[in-house]
Order: sequence, then structure tokens, then C-alpha cells
Amino acid sequence: MTTQTEISPSEKRIETPIWLPPESQGKAEPRARLAGRRILVVGAGTQASDESNPPPGNGQAIALQCAREGAYVACADKDEAAARSTQQKIQSAHGKAMVVVADVTDANACAELVAKAEKALGGLDGVVLNVGTGLGRGLEGTDAELWDRTFAVNLRSHFLIARAAVPRMSLGGALIFISSTASLRPGTGIPAYDASKAGIAGLCRHVAMEGARRGVRANIVVPGLIDTPLGRNASKRRPSRARTNVPLGRQGTAWEVAYASAFLLSDEASYITGQSLVVDGGLSALR
Repeated sequence: MTTQTEISPSEKRIETPIWLPPESQGKAEPRARLAGRRILVVGAGTQASDESNPPPGNGQAIALQCAREGAYVACADKDEAAARSTQQKIQSAHGKAMVVVADVTDANACAELVAKAEKALGGLDGVVLNVGTGLGRGLEGTDAELWDRTFAVNLRSHFLIARAAVPRMSLGGALIFISSTASLRPGTGIPAYDASKAGIAGLCRHVAMEGARRGVRANIVVPGLIDTPLGRNASKRRPSRARTNVPLGRQGTAWEVAYASAFLLSDEASYITGQSLVVDGGLSALR
């Protein structure tokens, strides 16, 4: 005789139907929400991948989406080839883009890249800070050098670029800081990454406060598990990442991060500043 074990409603696994609208796939028609804007995207390249048809990274998708929406985009990256690739994708879609090469761990380079972008674009209406890295593993596996290098990329560069950009930005301009749900809850195992991403919240609030006096806004986009080349590499190192039970049943796409960023850059968000927009399929709020 076989005994059937009852499963309580709270234990039942309900499969979430997977549905991807055109926006999530980067296939929606543009809406000209950034027409005439001049936008600097720092970290606009995508990490190299050995896949035949890899997805875009967050920075590349943001740069492409801004251009699709009518902006003239400065694609900034340490890797010139990665920045050129993004520029070429924009231009092949009849958008406008130029390239700035800079190492954001160099304080002088941060100021110079803002100045170069402003001069080439003819002004500055928006800045997206997408650069980030995660070095070390656990407390014992993270020494002072790895901690400092992570903070130099993930937080100090954001401060230095915002410091240079805010005085140059036009009325109604906006800065977008790209953070991570690692700033909200543990899980990466990289203390320098988690702490530096959490620090973006404090920096953004201050930038929003000072920027408000000039009519410049500052907000944060907080991605969760996003299907990018970097995300796929992370899943190879930590397979449990790919099995995370996201309420909406899937990882996000870089295009979904890009649409959130484009919204916050646009006049549709003209009364929003000092805020965080979480793009994680409900993971941080519902799990």
C-alpha cells in the first residue's frame, strides 16, 4: 500500500508562466523619450564571451536603448574594443555615438572623461554609471588591496564622475547609478562588492541633494539576477545562482535594466530623485 503525503499550500511549487514582451527582448519600437539628449554611459562595453550569440551586458543595452530613444551617446569604457563594439551597434541602427576610453581607477581620468564627453556631445544631459567589479571571496579571502580596488571601481569612481558631471549638466539632467540587489541582501560571498554597492545609496542621496539646487536628479537602478555575459560567468562559478527561485520565474534581461534607466533619464521621471528602482523580478521583496 502506498501512502500519499499531503503538501500544504505554502509548500506547493507553482510554475510561473514565462512571457517576454518586446521590451524585454530589445525589439520594441522606440518612443523618442530621449530625443536630443546627450548622455554619457560609463561602462558601455560588454564583457567578451565565447558564445556565438551572447546577450548584451547592462551597459551596452543601456547605451543602445538611449540611442534608440534619440540620444547622442558617449560610450565610455576601459576596453576600447568593447566601447567601439557598442558604438558600431548604435551606428548600424542609425543612432549617434562616440567613444571615450578611460580607466576609472585613475582620479584624473574620471574628470577627463566627463570633460571629453561634454565637449564631443556638445553638452551633458545624462550620465549612467555602470562600471563595477567584485574581487575577493569571503572575509579571509579579501585583503586590503582587493577591498580598495573594488571600492575604487564601484564607489570612488562614481563619486569622482558625479563630482565632475553635476556642475556641467543641463537643467533637467539626470544621473543614474547602477547598483545591485547585493546592496540589499547577502548572497554573493564578496564583502567588498556588497559593501561598495550598498555605499552607492548614500552617495546617490547626497548627489540628489546637491543636484536638486541645479535642477539635476540622481537615482539608482538596482538589478537582480540578469542574463548577461557577466551573469552567465557568475553562474558557472556558482551554479546555485542559476537555480534561484525568482518570483517571476526567470532571470531578467539587460534590456529591462536599460528601460528602467531610460525612464529615469527621461522627463517622465522629472519629479523623481534620490530613489532606487529595483529590477529583480520580485526577488528581494518576495523571497
